[in-house]
Amino acid sequence: MSELIDYKNGQFHIEGCDVESLIERFSSPLYVYSKGQILKNWREFQQYWPTPHKLCYAVKANSNLAILQLLAEHGAGFDIVSGGELQRVLMAGGKAEDIVFSGVAKSKDEIIMALEAGIGCFNVESEAELERIQDIAAAMDKQAPVSLRVNPDVDAKTHPYIATGMKANKFGISMSLAKPVFLKAHSLPNINLIGADCHIGSQIMTAEPFLDAAQRMFNLVSEMEQQGIQLTHLDLGGGFGVAYQPEEPLDKAFYLKELVKLAENYPQITLVLEPGRAITADAGVLLTTVEYIKPSDDKNFVLVDAGMNDLLRPSLYQAWHDILPAHENKRGGDQLNDVVGPVCETGDFFGHARHLHVQQGDVLIVKHAGAYGFTMASNYNSRGRPPEVLVSGENATLIRERESFNDLVRGEHLLHQEGQ
Repeated sequence: MSELIDYKNGQFHIEGCDVESLIERFSSPLYVYSKGQILKNWREFQQYWPTPHKLCYAVKANSNLAILQLLAEHGAGFDIVSGGELQRVLMAGGKAEDIVFSGVAKSKDEIIMALEAGIGCFNVESEAELERIQDIAAAMDKQAPVSLRVNPDVDAKTHPYIATGMKANKFGISMSLAKPVFLKAHSLPNINLIGADCHIGSQIMTAEPFLDAAQRMFNLVSEMEQQGIQLTHLDLGGGFGVAYQPEEPLDKAFYLKELVKLAENYPQITLVLEPGRAITADAGVLLTTVEYIKPSDDKNFVLVDAGMNDLLRPSLYQAWHDILPAHENKRGGDQLNDVVGPVCETGDFFGHARHLHVQQGDVLIVKHAGAYGFTMASNYNSRGRPPEVLVSGENATLIRERESFNDLVRGEHLLHQEGQ
């Protein structure tokens, strides 16, 4: 457990703020992030990643403007997958030239927006997308910087929903089909082919799949050089795993050092990585309050005020999140509890068979909720999404307000009644 997010004197704290005081101030449920932990995670990558190689934070992990601003101020580039994420990064002070634009189905409007902004690179996922970018760039009289995403067919040994580097997945161009697409990109007048990229999956806990994919990509760089195509940019994606429960964490230092060694044989290459989860997951928690305790034959249902609309990962991926009480003396015990929410779905849960000694009104902490938490939240059951707070020391700053009913219905219109 991070020393910045842990029990102090028997009460759970985010840095210098105890969670019950945060609930009293901002109400429940509530997302809370530690500024110190975000920067600690970011600096761990920077420590082993020398210039000119680049780190582009994966915005989809946590796209709050304040967090993007914080990372931009500390030298981050950004990996985006939509026009909305592009606008967020620019609003937060990110530099357009430090943005890489990923995603399998970029629209015409998104491509135009990115070209107008002057982004650093399009990660192109198909020949059809390449042709679309060429046509749009020609009409705008611009050169589009492009990296072709190749599917290296590496098994990342992760959840099938977040595996992205196998030939069965929708992402990238098959390695066996890549050569003619590179040759075509090289020949197009409004395409500036600068590199190649891959992304093999998410929540990967060992370096071996990463290094396997990297070696295949470096081999591709050499093959393209033999074809007269000099690539200078190699994006190896993200997917760095986080220890949601006790397990051996990914040895990031080993992986980063090995990558830098591989790149020494390719002095023309600037490497790009796209960490997201590894920066924000363990820096955030979801605070929720117990509404009721409902006994059953063999366990209790602990019914809380947060639901699957607030944190979808347990329902979607059967993901484990540690759940702790605000008071340390309520941990453990013999009582088994299913921690569940108010949404009308059996899949609305945060954890099954958890050992907790809690009662109505207690605050619970759902850990490692800083990535793919709020960004995947919805308004299912017409529930407003929680506020977000950033803590630095003893200071807690509201960085997103709780959604009101007016927020939920903004943009909707009643039908006009006849005679009115």
